[in-house]
Amino acid sequence: MLGESPVWDDQLGRLYWVDSVSRKIRYYHPVDDTHGEIAVPSMIGSVGLGQPGHLVAGLADGIYDIEIETGTATPLFKPDPPNERVRFNDGRMDRQGRFVCGGMGIYAEPLGELVRVTAQGEAEVLANGVRIANTLSFSPDGKTMYFADSLDRVVRAYTYGEGEEVLSNPRMLVDTKTFASGPDGATVDSDGFIWVALVQVGKIARFTPDGELDALIEAPTDMPTCMCFGGPDLSTLYVTSIKDSGSGRAISRHPLGGHLFAIEGLGVTGLAEPRLATV
Repeated sequence: MLGESPVWDDQLGRLYWVDSVSRKIRYYHPVDDTHGEIAVPSMIGSVGLGQPGHLVAGLADGIYDIEIETGTATPLFKPDPPNERVRFNDGRMDRQGRFVCGGMGIYAEPLGELVRVTAQGEAEVLANGVRIANTLSFSPDGKTMYFADSLDRVVRAYTYGEGEEVLSNPRMLVDTKTFASGPDGATVDSDGFIWVALVQVGKIARFTPDGELDALIEAPTDMPTCMCFGGPDLSTLYVTSIKDSGSGRAISRHPLGGHLFAIEGLGVTGLAEPRLATV
């Protein structure tokens, strides 16, 4: 229904992604073409790699540890007090192994927060006033964070610290109004270029670290949502997409809306995804 947040597990050779509306984490093992799914207790916005046998997920009401074998969901962090008008959306592990996840207002209200959570459940709020958190990704050296409130139609870059530093030096990287779309999910390749899903126009863009357009490709469907690089040499671009967002705001007109796609032959490789750090 609403595919998002693909992440490649280089140890298992397995791709994970989420189906937000169906409340599932899905996975795919391309070597033997096997599929599976893990049910979660609420809408889910994003997933990251935990320690062996575990994932980290941004569910509606908090950040959870998910045991892959049993599907057991254990909260790492839940906002207090809870706010039923907000749910967690896009999330990504930073290069230090902390899960950074942004919220969204259920009715597009600016109520979401961007939080950074450790394996011990320690949480810091990095930003607030977010309507729809998206495009979370990090430069190869981990010193720059990319982030967007999709309704602003701007991808911003921030100076990002290795420790507990707050975000600093915000700057506009890409004005996606130029492409008639808000930005959705993103990934960064081994050259430090950022790939952004232009969900409203069915395109995927590659930008330089300075925000210049390097490539613009047609997506395999009309509503691509997010990408990651995977495969043995991290050269396959996996792309998730929308069939029906469940809100009435995004419904695909393409027969393959909601499918997962693999794009080969781009001549670009990705980066191994960090795991939740225990120390």
